[in-house]
Amino acid sequence: MTMLAQFAETASNSNVFTALGIDWQQLLFQIVGFVILVILMAKFVYPVLIKSVDERQSKIEEGLKAARDAEDNAVKVQAEIDAQLADARKTARDIVATAKEESDNMLAGANKKAKVQAERTIATAREEISKEVEAAKRGLESTVVELVADATTKVVEKTYSASDDQKVISAALKEAK
Repeated sequence: MTMLAQFAETASNSNVFTALGIDWQQLLFQIVGFVILVILMAKFVYPVLIKSVDERQSKIEEGLKAARDAEDNAVKVQAEIDAQLADARKTARDIVATAKEESDNMLAGANKKAKVQAERTIATAREEISKEVEAAKRGLESTVVELVADATTKVVEKTYSASDDQKVISAALKEAK
């Protein structure tokens, strides 16, 4: 409290500035200097500083915009890639299905050709067997005719001409059939 009493006593005797220990001339000089400093800074420093801050802000905004655009493009490209992959998978499935169908058709055609060839071979073999059987029958028939002629000659003891023998044997075979 003594300090407050001392201040009140000094304030009543003289100037308030002096009581507070402030030199008003120096205060005025400092205020003028501060105003000049603010004016100089406002004219020369702040515009450059504001300009660099604005440029930095615009670069940041451009970077953010570019990042958003890149993200949007990435999403679009990913969608296109997914669509192309789906299309490629579908095409691959179609190719595999077509190849399987073609191979099945080729196998069926080969089986059909093999079956036709086997049937031809069997038919040819049957024809050959039939011809051989006919040839064997003719050979057997001529052998039988000779045997019958020999047997008849021995039984009858008379020899007929070959044409007579043939007529008699043919007649006998026709009766036998």
